[in-house]
Amino acid sequence: MKLLEYNTNNNIRAFSTYRGEGSGNYAEFNITHYCGDSPEHVAECRLELCKSLAIEDNSLILPRQTHGDNIICIDKEFLDKQKKQQEELLYGIDAIVTNLPHTCIGVSTADCIPVLLYDSTKCVIAAVHAGWRGTVARITQKCIAVMNKEYGCDTEDIKAIIAPGISKEAFEIGEEVYEEFAKDGFPMERIASLYPAEQGEKWHIDLWEANRLQMIDAGIKAENITVAGICTYNDHNEFFSARRLGINSGRIFNGIMLL
Repeated sequence: MKLLEYNTNNNIRAFSTYRGEGSGNYAEFNITHYCGDSPEHVAECRLELCKSLAIEDNSLILPRQTHGDNIICIDKEFLDKQKKQQEELLYGIDAIVTNLPHTCIGVSTADCIPVLLYDSTKCVIAAVHAGWRGTVARITQKCIAVMNKEYGCDTEDIKAIIAPGISKEAFEIGEEVYEEFAKDGFPMERIASLYPAEQGEKWHIDLWEANRLQMIDAGIKAENITVAGICTYNDHNEFFSARRLGINSGRIFNGIMLL
């Protein structure tokens, strides 16, 4: 198992998983349980990751994402619940926030944009799944608001990582998606461009920039936002890409943990 580690600070660990060796749709490493992989392979990969992080299996929190804007806060009460209750609470969740140490939270992606947030001063972390629907719904901004309201974070202290996701050059969209962004007030001159296509031209959207601008609008300093700049579609040999493999394929796990 190989991890792409991000430069944070001494008390926070943030990373994204590589797909690893193998040419199949699930390759060597996948811990997402709802994408068609075998339960045995998922369990094996979870165990390997937990060993690497030096945590127990129940301290690795992964939601069942549905491209919405629901956010959950993970506290000790949540960890004390039975596994089935936890699974019910995690269904339909696309962002997680916690201040618990030694608890790895994360989101699954395979072209959508993962955003990892952390406040070292208040010791609060968050993981956000922002596909185009979540981006339009401004889930990243909403997650920052939860960090502020529930944990007393100051937005100026929050730092962010935009982990591997599909690039503007690779993310071709239809007119209806373009209109969703325009209708919601996104600066289209900043995030959208026409690219040559087989028949005429097609719009492309920069989800990295759309989420970066959201964070700046919310009050995060531009210098506190790191963009990995890795396109999952182009680098599909290293990272999973649903546009390459289809939905029945593995997912990148983008995790963050307070040490």
